[in-house]
Amino acid sequence: MAQQANQPLPNGFPLEEYTIDRQLSLGGFSIVYLASDPDGKQVAIKEYLPNSLALRGKGDVRPVITPDHQGAFRYGMKCFFEEGRSLAKLSHPNVIRVLNFFRANDTVYMVMEYEHGRTLQEFIQKHQGHISERFIRGVFTRMLNGLREVHSHKLLHLDLKPSNIYLRSDNTPVLIDFGAARQTLATDQPMLKPMYTPGFASPEHYGARTDLGPWSDIYSVGASMYACLAGTAPLSADERLKKDTLAPAMMRWEGQFSDRLLEIIDWCLNLNHLYRPQSVFALQKALVETVTPPRPKSNTHWLGRIVEKLRKPNK
Repeated sequence: MAQQANQPLPNGFPLEEYTIDRQLSLGGFSIVYLASDPDGKQVAIKEYLPNSLALRGKGDVRPVITPDHQGAFRYGMKCFFEEGRSLAKLSHPNVIRVLNFFRANDTVYMVMEYEHGRTLQEFIQKHQGHISERFIRGVFTRMLNGLREVHSHKLLHLDLKPSNIYLRSDNTPVLIDFGAARQTLATDQPMLKPMYTPGFASPEHYGARTDLGPWSDIYSVGASMYACLAGTAPLSADERLKKDTLAPAMMRWEGQFSDRLLEIIDWCLNLNHLYRPQSVFALQKALVETVTPPRPKSNTHWLGRIVEKLRKPNK
């Protein structure tokens, strides 16, 4: 049976010192609103409201939570609140700024800066298959500055994908929606099942999740870069674990982008987390290396070229 969608709070609704203008987005875990603060400045407010645990009908303000869901709802609310507290400590140009968080209407709210621009997902859809390497390197190198900051605070994002990378008007990337960052690197608490997106979630997302780490977000970075080239998400990791039919970037876009960029994407998308970059710093270092533009090769087959490379002595 399909899960019922929760009803948003109405336009004009007063929420603490804020006034809701309109709903921006509705997910399985939360509702995001555009609102105004007391000075009339626009902010984004995220409301914790997982539709698997709580339901709010039309005209209602408080959600209805059945007794058997109370424990899970409260635990999730505590995680959401802790996440707000952790993110509020972050002040980085490539991470969404959390301004405030509070409890109201039997749930919790996170107030964030409202950014003007569009998501990387919208950019990909608009420029289907025509995104330059320079653009990809520029956006991801700067986005990784933000992810480094997140990881340095012992947090994982766990839902990194093009629709959670926001591009300001000047194409500066901002990491948004940490809705799945339920797990910190420093906790052994029981976890809510992370909300993840097939195609962008790492293989570890599907297992016991004890292997989750910075390398899990790095898989998602690789998948997001792959999506920039392909125009769509790569094959989901659980499908790849059964039968890996994902064409390596090195094979699919040979000669269209530098070998180095394609190698980096395939490196990030390794199914075994031990063979991926282990830190954001290692990945960034590879991304900012000077590259030679692709040029026609004597051996046009990608496998033949690798064999050729291995035969040649190092200069």
